[in-house]
Amino acid sequence: MELLNQSAAWADVTARMRLDFLARKHRTHWILALALVVFGMAVVGPLHAETISPRRLLEVTDLGNPVISPDGRYVAFRSERASVERNTYDATWYVQGLGGKAPPLRVADGGAPLLQYVNGTVLPSPAVWSLDGKWIYYRALFNGRVSVWRAAADGSGVREVTSDPADARDFALSSDGKTLVYSVGATRKAVIAAEESEYDRGIRIDDTVIIPDGLFRSSKIEGRPTTRRYLDGWASTGSLLAKVPEHWKTVDLATMTTRDLPTSAWPARRLTPTDLSPDLSAAPVKIMDGLLPQRYQIARNPDDGRIAVLLPGHKGKGMAMSRYVELAMLPDRHASHPIYCTVKLCRHKEIMDIQWRPGSDEVLFTIDDYDKGHAQSIYGWNVVTGVVRPIVLSHGLVSGSQRYWDIPCALSSDTLVCVAAEADHPPRLEAIDVESGHRRILFAPNKGLEADIAATAPAKLIHWKDAQGRESTGQLFEARRANAGQPPPLFATFYNCYGFLRGGVGDEWPLATLAEDGISALCINAIPGFNLDAVADYDQRRAAVEGIVRRLSAEGRIDRTHVGMGGLSYGSEVTLWTLAHSDVVSAASVSGVSVTPTYYLFNSLRDAVRSTLRKLWQLGAPNETPERWKEVSPAYQLDRIQAPILFQLPEKEYRDTLDYAIPLIRRHQADMYVFPNETHIKYQPRHKLAVYERNVDWFRFWLQGYEDPDSEKAGQYRIWREMKKAAKHRFGAGAHAGS
Repeated sequence: MELLNQSAAWADVTARMRLDFLARKHRTHWILALALVVFGMAVVGPLHAETISPRRLLEVTDLGNPVISPDGRYVAFRSERASVERNTYDATWYVQGLGGKAPPLRVADGGAPLLQYVNGTVLPSPAVWSLDGKWIYYRALFNGRVSVWRAAADGSGVREVTSDPADARDFALSSDGKTLVYSVGATRKAVIAAEESEYDRGIRIDDTVIIPDGLFRSSKIEGRPTTRRYLDGWASTGSLLAKVPEHWKTVDLATMTTRDLPTSAWPARRLTPTDLSPDLSAAPVKIMDGLLPQRYQIARNPDDGRIAVLLPGHKGKGMAMSRYVELAMLPDRHASHPIYCTVKLCRHKEIMDIQWRPGSDEVLFTIDDYDKGHAQSIYGWNVVTGVVRPIVLSHGLVSGSQRYWDIPCALSSDTLVCVAAEADHPPRLEAIDVESGHRRILFAPNKGLEADIAATAPAKLIHWKDAQGRESTGQLFEARRANAGQPPPLFATFYNCYGFLRGGVGDEWPLATLAEDGISALCINAIPGFNLDAVADYDQRRAAVEGIVRRLSAEGRIDRTHVGMGGLSYGSEVTLWTLAHSDVVSAASVSGVSVTPTYYLFNSLRDAVRSTLRKLWQLGAPNETPERWKEVSPAYQLDRIQAPILFQLPEKEYRDTLDYAIPLIRRHQADMYVFPNETHIKYQPRHKLAVYERNVDWFRFWLQGYEDPDSEKAGQYRIWREMKKAAKHRFGAGAHAGS
């Protein structure tokens, strides 16, 4: 506000000078020119208004869950947009004709997003069409309860179908379309009673308790303050009674009466690996307790029962999992000899999704291509002829955006409807002809932002090699403005760069904003695969960072003395490792935990965590493997870390970092902010905007020496200036001074 007032004052001064000049005719030209120049500096310089502001990136309209009507003429889909004012998301269900001649019709409010309890990502929640195409049915969260709703496809009305004391977990329509069945677990009242009983009687600490989290209603599940517990594996969580077995109920859609469904009438389970031949069900490698993703998918042809399946490919020596999967077909669930796709187009590929094309012998599969920056393409495999043909070759995602990055396309006999997005192109809805591959845009709600990014900070896919010759890829938003002709600083975030890149994995570093503000911003794709040796794995990622800094610096495109780095989760581990084992980074921002003695202590009651730490990190208890702990954990590497670090963490995780965060704070080398009621990936709009803006401020301060004149930020800059003074005292006048 102070600079705004200054600019207004300069405008007034300039106007008065101009009038004075015109009236009296005796002022010299240079006075007016000087005033205009200074006025221009006040407006264009410090008061530069960002075209790609953090808030614009936050308020992108995301799209997801497309599903095509039975007659193939319409698609239903859901949009979602952040509301900072109400600290929530506005979700809307639309129906649109596939001809694309009319805009989408708003048919219902979608409620609050349904989230993964652990990581905060949005759950896929597709609608189901009625057989006559008049209704769509969907789950929605309103007022703290999850119900099944239905909306008229012509927009004429909405109704709650299940008004149940328990949340609806799943649902399906009967084959004749006359009834709806849905599953529930424990009632909301029972969950509340169990929480209050624990509160009154004391909470027993066992391997289900999330020790670094608060013990009583410290999280939000389905919009309600709730006590969370670990379920199975590495990190799966749920409410206190999440393991209560589900049971099914049925609703007569004519009378809207509900009754319990006998066990014998429950819907058939979805096929799982154990439903197949023992020879095949034993084939998938054991996933590391949910820590590592391993594609294993089954798709049954509804017409004849044939099964398409993804099976793990060969696992390289020293790797935790296979990089690729194998595409195969089984004549039926009891077959033990699969028919593999042997064509080059489907061998040794990262296949993300499979589905049968209705009324055909063709399986459509989606490939993720690391060499093309995780661009996705869709192919068709005819299981009878063995022919594989390309349908869609893209430069980004065709299965969602960064927030919805794993939503399969809707498929009819002749049309795919996909959510497409690229690094600098926000999500849009496309219709794709299955035979010709012709693509048509149905709905593009983010056109204005797309145009501004293209004009201001477009992204470019780049390739480079590290010192060992290993190739990496990334998306670079190159800065166009630099000070006094000097190359700009660089910010790099690490992990994966899927779809529209607001802020990398975890969505915390607004890349286009940084580029517009004069800092080139790079999202680095991790080389696929996890090495069983954590040190080798981390060091490979460090080498990738050093490789790109070396290349861009040699080309005169960045200032290698001003490099920032940030990451969430595994990306934060790599960032801290790079800080401790390289001098390439001069300022960092992390959102996630690394292995420390405290982390081990908090999780040591859990077999899944202990076994995974031993397998992937070669860590036992600190007194059991002390040398390995010194090699792996940042808690033992503080003397190597010189760069200032900004921590922005969810409350349930920050305690795991205190082994190294507190010593860094004490020596004025770190600043920490903690966000209550957040998941691993923050989702509350106000929190996300605060994280965005603080990260921009942080890197502009350390890499450009710039301070936002907003008086509300004076406190943070006072702390950061003290950190800069402490850095000069510790390491010398030039160390991390942001000069």
